[in-house]
Amino acid sequence: MLKERARLIALSIFSLDLFLVIVAFFLSYWLRSTILPGLAPSVFANQLYPLADYLPFLPLALLIWGALLLSSGRYRSHRTVPILDEAWAIIRVCVWGLVIFTLVLYASRVDELLLGQDEISRAWVSLFAVVACLLLLSEKLFLRVTSRYVRTKGFNYRTVAIVGTNQTAVDIAESIDSHRYWGYRILGFITQGGEVSPRLPRGYPVLGDVSDICAIVDSKPVDDVVFAVHRRDLDRMEDTYLRLEERGIQVRFALNFFPHTRAKVQLEELDGLPLLTFSTAPTNHLQLAAKRAVDIAASALLLALGLPVVLAIALAIRVTSGGQVLFRQTRCGLNGRMFTLYKFRTMVEDAEARRKELLHLNRHDGPVFKVPEDPRITGPVGRFLRKFSLDELPQLWNVLRGDMSLVGPRPPIPEEVAQYKPWQRRRLSMKPGLTCLWQISGRNEIDFNRWIELDLEYIDSWTPLLDFKILFKTIPVVLSGRGAS
Repeated sequence: MLKERARLIALSIFSLDLFLVIVAFFLSYWLRSTILPGLAPSVFANQLYPLADYLPFLPLALLIWGALLLSSGRYRSHRTVPILDEAWAIIRVCVWGLVIFTLVLYASRVDELLLGQDEISRAWVSLFAVVACLLLLSEKLFLRVTSRYVRTKGFNYRTVAIVGTNQTAVDIAESIDSHRYWGYRILGFITQGGEVSPRLPRGYPVLGDVSDICAIVDSKPVDDVVFAVHRRDLDRMEDTYLRLEERGIQVRFALNFFPHTRAKVQLEELDGLPLLTFSTAPTNHLQLAAKRAVDIAASALLLALGLPVVLAIALAIRVTSGGQVLFRQTRCGLNGRMFTLYKFRTMVEDAEARRKELLHLNRHDGPVFKVPEDPRITGPVGRFLRKFSLDELPQLWNVLRGDMSLVGPRPPIPEEVAQYKPWQRRRLSMKPGLTCLWQISGRNEIDFNRWIELDLEYIDSWTPLLDFKILFKTIPVVLSGRGAS
């Protein structure tokens, strides 16, 4: 019954969200066609096509926003989710909605097929996303503030019994007690073997022992039972879980099996089998798919636009040093996958064979090999290409193939990885990239340990927005040639 009620609430909120997207569709058309021309006639002088011509885009908008909203996880219970987290989730949905909506409209020329003319208003597309975002944010804020106010007044709350008297149980109780607006009320603690810890918060009774849990939940209005027990006790309590399940009691488990790990914990399902997943790398499939889509679109576009530059560089290498234009090297990619990395050749063709001769000139303290004023560089052309990172242009092909990403830790060679300490290998848990935090933080001017720390910082805090910030900051760094060798 509780599950059916939760589904009904989620369906109602999702329907309201889609209704607000529809409202934003028409409201943005009205603003663009009626209000903005009056406010800025010189900027918005062009008249929009009739509203009837825009209506075929409404199902597309609903499909995109509906899919993004569903994949964002906004329709689960959010009693314990901070308002700012939910706000950022809605903003991300609308930003990606705008990107996907625009790409579909202009890349596939849907507007030309449906309207039979040039294109729809770019201002209207942007305005639609902004209005939809504002309406959805207002709705979420109103629902959250209203529900929290109702819960603080003693309505719409759920009662909780906590099994266990250890530190985890105490932490759960204190957290619930300090967030009254979550809408939970603690009925008390249930002990294991009658042992009571002196650390239990005052004011909460001991309801009994776990062996009497059925009698406890039969005599008291218990909505949720939270098990805060050691993992070795879980198997022995299977019969207890089944008895609670028979009574329709919602059961939760404190899953701090490895309290000192930094990995993010997720509960997943594999063909009906629940899996507890620990991951230190990003796992949001929608965001990772969007990252890959941006990689494909940007690398294909840059390769096409940069073809004259690529041909000019290839010709310059041929004329000045002869030999092969491209340098190929095996590198380690995602989780150690080997791939062939492509660069414009800026060194003599036997550079790898001469590496041992220059080991004493290596200025890096780790396994990375970097030599200032490397004598193997092929004269002014090679130095110019390396200074402004033009030798990296062929790696756009690696990005297009999927070996690399636009942003990510730089790909190491297998010999370097073989010398990594265990904690340094975690930098391989994300696909390597053309640029990264190291690239915009000084490159060869920083030591190896700091380089690895920057890569791990990127992995731990990755968001699509961070990628855009790094790409934006890479431009002046590359143009200045700072930190290159």
